[in-house]
Amino acid sequence: EREEMERETEVIDNTLNPDFVRKFIMDYFFEERENLRFDFYDVDSKSPNLSKHDFLGQMFCTLGEIVGSQGSRLEKSIVGIPGKKCGTVIVTAEELGCCRDSVLMQFCANKLDKKDFFGKSDPFLVFHRSNEDGSFTICHKTEVIKNTLNPVWQAFKISVRALCNGDYDRHDFIGEFTTSYRELSRGQSQFNVYEVINPKKKGKKKKYVNSGTVTLLSFLIETEVSFLDYIKGGFKVNLILDSTGNPSQPTSLHYMNPYQLNAYGMALKAVGEIIQDYDSDKMFPALGFGARLPPDGRVSHEFALNGNPQNPYCHGIDGVMEAYYRSLKSVQLYGPTNFAPVINHVARYAASVKDGSQYFVLLIITDGVISDMAQTKESIVNASKLPMSIIIVGVGPAEFDAMEELDGDVVRISSRGKFAERDIVQFVPFRDYIDRSGNHVLSMARLAKDVLAEIPEQFLSYMRVRGIKPSPAPPPYTPPIHVLQTQI
Repeated sequence: EREEMERETEVIDNTLNPDFVRKFIMDYFFEERENLRFDFYDVDSKSPNLSKHDFLGQMFCTLGEIVGSQGSRLEKSIVGIPGKKCGTVIVTAEELGCCRDSVLMQFCANKLDKKDFFGKSDPFLVFHRSNEDGSFTICHKTEVIKNTLNPVWQAFKISVRALCNGDYDRHDFIGEFTTSYRELSRGQSQFNVYEVINPKKKGKKKKYVNSGTVTLLSFLIETEVSFLDYIKGGFKVNLILDSTGNPSQPTSLHYMNPYQLNAYGMALKAVGEIIQDYDSDKMFPALGFGARLPPDGRVSHEFALNGNPQNPYCHGIDGVMEAYYRSLKSVQLYGPTNFAPVINHVARYAASVKDGSQYFVLLIITDGVISDMAQTKESIVNASKLPMSIIIVGVGPAEFDAMEELDGDVVRISSRGKFAERDIVQFVPFRDYIDRSGNHVLSMARLAKDVLAEIPEQFLSYMRVRGIKPSPAPPPYTPPIHVLQTQI
């Protein structure tokens, strides 16, 4: 749970149209819902106690709403005083430059210690990033070079955040010597030839000098295009619901308890509320599959939850939730569960928009009993070439071996000898997030975080492979000039 933090702007005297200058640095996570509240006060004295000042109203939003708005600029009404118009506030967000840099480095070593009995050594470098508490975390390993005391490792690229978390003076513990990002950034020079020290040998041998040297051969800083650069292109989110059981039975995963959301509803709300911040019109095509439809009871593996096949769009996640619960009262859920039709349906949307202006995230909430595994694998392999990702949330007690295979984290998914171009599927079992204490807000936040964490990199991998650059950012906001008129 993220702790609450209070921050204050400067005070601007005697104006109804303040343009605040002070900036606040915040950590941004696409996969988390980061709630913000802005309170406005008219300062009447120097007292630090806010209750001593006049309350002018407040504004609520999420960091995702700001970032997801055109040009990362959100304009919203100030509320909080009944019956009174409190004005509007404009909030802008800007990504820090150090978060976008990556470095391309290459190292070699000379006269390393011989470690193998019959040969020389098989050396490799391990980079450790120092943490705030003095501990170290592995952030990169080079390849192993066999049987040599003078290795030349391949150049590698690593983000500055991964290397030193944006702190240019943090140290990298490399084998048996230390350096810092700032020292490395000097490039190839006498400053970047390091003696490799073995503490045990140094303690035992008086004439010990070193165990060889490591030399930085090259160091190149590159500014990467980031996920936030593309945000203004917009996300289109397609939400899919699976069919299992009878919604009137308490044992059903779709059971409609009048007092709380069912498993499907909780998962849909947790993931959907975050993604909707990145969809400009908040209109979502919501589909169901595996049901008998009125009036004739025909079986459908792809139907509009709102009952309108010509226009399956719902307004916002609340609109999707309403359509979902309404559909449970009118359709009869019916197996088998086929994934391929809905994946192919979204793939047709994605295939029509390949210019980087839209990206599609398909959310499937399912009981895990998949009836068309071969066709689904083929659909995913084909979809991996398109601007789309697939999130699968498995609900219920079923074994999810098939879902784990579709996830492809261990073995890249393939069909008929063809491998997926990218990893586009993320799967989590709902039961891993059930909070025994009943705190569904926190447990669903963890679920959303885990299923959405891979989306930015999946998105960027598509854009990089296709060579699609982000659209130019709109011009920065310039506040209007307010002219004061005085009558004498």
